[in-house]
Amino acid sequence: MTAIDASHRIVADLLRARTGQHLSDERMWRVPSALAGLFRARRISNVDQLVCLLAEPDAGDLATEVVDALLNNETYFFRDGAFFERLSNTVLPTLFERRRKTKRIAIWSAGCSTGQEALSLAMLFADDPVRWRDWKIEIVGTDISTKAIAKANKGLYSQFEIQRGIDVHRMLRHFDEGANGWQAKSELRALTRFQQANILAAPPLAHGFDLVLCRNVLLYFDAATRAEAFKCLARGMAQDGWLMMGSGETTIGQTALFESSDEGANLYRHCGGELSFKEHTREALVG
Repeated sequence: MTAIDASHRIVADLLRARTGQHLSDERMWRVPSALAGLFRARRISNVDQLVCLLAEPDAGDLATEVVDALLNNETYFFRDGAFFERLSNTVLPTLFERRRKTKRIAIWSAGCSTGQEALSLAMLFADDPVRWRDWKIEIVGTDISTKAIAKANKGLYSQFEIQRGIDVHRMLRHFDEGANGWQAKSELRALTRFQQANILAAPPLAHGFDLVLCRNVLLYFDAATRAEAFKCLARGMAQDGWLMMGSGETTIGQTALFESSDEGANLYRHCGGELSFKEHTREALVG
């Protein structure tokens, strides 16, 4: 192994330790290109120099910056429109009937990046105020990237970002234009909250989620880590909850905790094979 190979592997191991994401040898080319902006800001010449700096005792902030830079935070509003049509036309109406007594729905946007997915979900509810009047709607967005979550919490987007996936009517209805960009209105922000969290850690809510969106996140995990991620997702879900994954992802052949749903492609039902989060917590307290 050459010196540069060793340096690349150290950076890849840092990413895996912090996030669970596996950077294969075939994708190792991403390291210098993804870190180019950090190199300029920190006046770092190459990966070898970066690894030397990471070995310093006060390199914690630098390590966080490296991980943030390596993460793929590509997202936009209503990404893959067919998914949101399925949510609007099938999933949410079904949840309305199932939760009519409690009038409470909880949704987890796992790997939410800078918040557009969670806010897109919030718009589906805000655009149908009669149906959802007096309901408690919780949309929780989590991401491993501290930088992405900071932006999500601000709810402020550039002209380029706001135009990706939103028509002008929704844009004007749900966002206010200011000197620094487009700010999500209070009606959306009241439905959403964001926090930095690892998908491999405990779920971010003390009761089960009715719907979990985890799209294009597990693609970067190896089989063992992906299996662990499915367990963590299942623990956070209601027993009749749905999991929505990306178009290039599936649970089939990878976990017994989810099965394909009749409601459409990329939707999976929780099988109940793993303890739900409430049951998991109760067992821990009793045991």
